[in-house]
Amino acid sequence: MASGQLSRAEALACAGCRHACHVMLYCDTRTQLFGRIPIRHVVLMQMRFDGLLGFPGGLVNPSEETLEAGLSRELSEELGVALPISVEDHVDSCHAPSSSSSSRQLITHFYVKKMEEEQIREVEKAAASTATDHGQEVMRPSRVTDCGDLPDLTLRLFPQVLGMVRVPLYAMQGGDGGLASFLSHSFIGNARSQLIDSLLSLNLVSSAELQKALANSLKIHENAAEDLRAATETLLKLTCSGNKQFDPQQHNPAHA
Repeated sequence: MASGQLSRAEALACAGCRHACHVMLYCDTRTQLFGRIPIRHVVLMQMRFDGLLGFPGGLVNPSEETLEAGLSRELSEELGVALPISVEDHVDSCHAPSSSSSSRQLITHFYVKKMEEEQIREVEKAAASTATDHGQEVMRPSRVTDCGDLPDLTLRLFPQVLGMVRVPLYAMQGGDGGLASFLSHSFIGNARSQLIDSLLSLNLVSSAELQKALANSLKIHENAAEDLRAATETLLKLTCSGNKQFDPQQHNPAHA
């Protein structure tokens, strides 16, 4: 068992721990991008309220419901459809990356569920039209601990989910687009590693394809860092220039 991973029994026996369940929904497809690039598989993730990519799901309370029942409840809220999740869909349980926002250890439970393409399309439609947590502010009086930087038991209004996204498993010409670009984005917790591990274990992407995508993703990160530094320098210059053009002392009648 990999470092940090727990058996299901060990995870549920953890006294005082918080538990979060998330699932990767996917299907096979014969569709092509622009009629020439095979998509092969549809893998769903979501853009969270904090701008990070993650899988649908959330906090559950094993003392009140099973992990699977809690996850199904979360999916109903975030996706707008009732999806039965079984113990057979469970992949692993592990300690989440430490966070200073809570003193209670968080254990994440990851699931993978294969569906039919039409079912995936229905999930996408429902998530955008009927899900209570999609793109709008919702009250979370007892489960805002999803939010990392919000204190426990705090009443807040916030949009849970900004939208569902498909993971582009293909590579664009030059290698910079598609999967490489997607992996260069920011993910919540261990969602990126969960995605990569699942793509490999399910043979949705070959090891060679994934290695190339990761290498190109690192280059994208480096270019993005340079762009951010340049943008910061430009902003500082504009700010300094603006301050020189407008001197509060000269425009204050008291100093006339």
